[in-house]
Amino acid sequence: MSTTTELLTRGAELFPGEVVTTAHVRHLDLPLQAGRLALITLDNGFDHTKPTTFGPGSLLKLNEALDQVEAEAAAGTVVGAAITGKPFIFAVGADLKGVELLKEHADALAIGKGGHEVFKRIAALPVPTFAFYNGAAMGGGVEVGLHCDYRTVSAGVPAFSLPEVFLGLVPGWGGCSILPNLIGPAKAVKVIIENSMAQNKQLKGKDVFELGIADAIFEPADFLEQSLLWAARVLKGEVVVEREAIDRGKAWDDAVAWGRLVADAKVHGAAPAAYRALDIIARVKDEDLQAGFDAEDAALADLIMGGELRSGIYAFNLVQRRAKRPVGAPDKSLARPVTKVGVVGAGLMASQLALLFARRLEVPVVLTDIDQERVDKGVGYVHAEIDKLLEKGRIGKDKSNRLKGLVSGSLDKAAAFGDADFVIEAVFEEMGVKQAVFADLENVVSPACVLATNTSSLSVTEMASKLKHPERVVGFHFFNPVAILPLLEIVRGERTDDVSLATAFGVSKKLKKTSVLVKDAPAFVVNRILTRFMGEIQDIIDGGTPIATVEKGVEPLGLPMSPIVLLELVGPAIALHVSETLHGAFPERFTVSENLGKVVKAGKRGFYTWVDGKQVLDPEVLELLSFGDTVLTEEQVLGRALEAVAQEIGLMLEEGVVAEAQDIDLCMITGAGWPFHLGGITPYLDREGISERVNGKRFLAPGVASVPA
Repeated sequence: MSTTTELLTRGAELFPGEVVTTAHVRHLDLPLQAGRLALITLDNGFDHTKPTTFGPGSLLKLNEALDQVEAEAAAGTVVGAAITGKPFIFAVGADLKGVELLKEHADALAIGKGGHEVFKRIAALPVPTFAFYNGAAMGGGVEVGLHCDYRTVSAGVPAFSLPEVFLGLVPGWGGCSILPNLIGPAKAVKVIIENSMAQNKQLKGKDVFELGIADAIFEPADFLEQSLLWAARVLKGEVVVEREAIDRGKAWDDAVAWGRLVADAKVHGAAPAAYRALDIIARVKDEDLQAGFDAEDAALADLIMGGELRSGIYAFNLVQRRAKRPVGAPDKSLARPVTKVGVVGAGLMASQLALLFARRLEVPVVLTDIDQERVDKGVGYVHAEIDKLLEKGRIGKDKSNRLKGLVSGSLDKAAAFGDADFVIEAVFEEMGVKQAVFADLENVVSPACVLATNTSSLSVTEMASKLKHPERVVGFHFFNPVAILPLLEIVRGERTDDVSLATAFGVSKKLKKTSVLVKDAPAFVVNRILTRFMGEIQDIIDGGTPIATVEKGVEPLGLPMSPIVLLELVGPAIALHVSETLHGAFPERFTVSENLGKVVKAGKRGFYTWVDGKQVLDPEVLELLSFGDTVLTEEQVLGRALEAVAQEIGLMLEEGVVAEAQDIDLCMITGAGWPFHLGGITPYLDREGISERVNGKRFLAPGVASVPA
């Protein structure tokens, strides 16, 4: 029994539930009388909705296929070998469900080595090898093709990436070593580090070709036929693939240095994966591929046994699985159809909502406001955004005209909303105003119409309390920017009925949003946690700790932006309003900063201003503020802020604001952009021992977002 087989057999025993990908070998006579080709097709037996992955059992199947192809190549019965995938899918990398099960460093190391040993056999075949990237390819799916001599890609490939760093791993089956040697270190750093850390940005088929990863690109309709013809021409010498020479001097070092700057900007050294990947890229500048492969094996094993990867997989599973089956949502069969939408308000938020409803639901959307000028401005915004989509080629002329035709405005609520099935208000965040809006709506909408509120912190129950039919009111809280942030907090008031709630969840699904069912509690989930976090930060600053120390103190979290920059993005007035709301509900934990009040009163946007292209503390703002004389260290800043967050999450779970800690994390990832390597937040609080210190227990059971015991 070979070492490779032993490694993979051991791995398969650890992962009995693997969906095994088979490597089917068939033989084709190439065009131009170029000879016979062995074509390996990767297929797990399911359609494209269950993408092909590589677990240890799958690698064993590929290894067996390579036994056959190697023998045929040695015997001279085939002149080349190629790998492709089932319809729409090439392969999407390692099976993460198997990675979750690993408990020992040695087993993690074996998975890395096993993959390498199989993939290296492709490069060692005595005949030219080809990868035909016919569909989505990620991680190990990309890497298996990198071991081939030549690659073609379909112009229809929608997603191609090395997402490992995003999850807390490195491309560990050749990606870190081969890619910089193929396309140069700068382009490799873009794919492995920049794209991965930009929320797992995907390449299209055209990008793959332009980067030089693929040597040829063909249309999807006859992709395999054209790839076989191209391979025949390569084998006959009619096509000679020329690749750019790789600069192994300063340019290589500069690319690695740039990658470190990107990683620092994103995670500030708090998550190791990007830095391990960059170390390997740096190493293969002067050393051979095997040295890179060995470094990949070591990095994979270390990272698999680390908390960041387990948190990353946990976060990935939340976004990919839990998000699609919202906990506590009523039976979807109760949902009413929505054929027309009303939006009360025509400001920026309301206009963004109108655009989203029109694009996703493709039903008439009507905006109203207090005067025609505001209505015209709101409709004009939506039409202008549709024009931008047309200019960028995102939609065609017919679609543009159709979408514009769906969006209109009116001052007459009865005419606008009389036949609407779903009306959402996006007016000023003041209870009296919102109650008045709903009272007006109840007089003009049909008995079956759902009334939704985009409130960020006010009580849905109180908002509906004066209506004849409060059961039709539901919270429908979006996050800004509406088109980008996926989260939708769906809030059930005390009297909201299942039909209205099911309709809200049905609309959310069509909007392609991540829905989380939330109890009607002050500020719901994201704003409550962020306000507690930001309030603690503001208290620390007001107490006398320099802003620079505070900013540096929270850097290890690797948040998408610093608290002070977030304050500017949210707007000091909104932040002050939410803190006042929560102070009213929980005065013992939520404070209202006098300094923040001064900033709002002065009409300032935040603490920073720009001078000569640099962001600096605004001297006019500093002049307004008063500080105490308590100066904390960076470590004390982080500890105090996280203890406050841990306490608040513990209380929210006791109150039943959401079903489980997993919903808190899903909200923080999709609504606030908190990093995958934190797992949202609760795995990090568990890992650092803060949960037990503050609440006396972990948020998640051992083995959930951590290495199993």
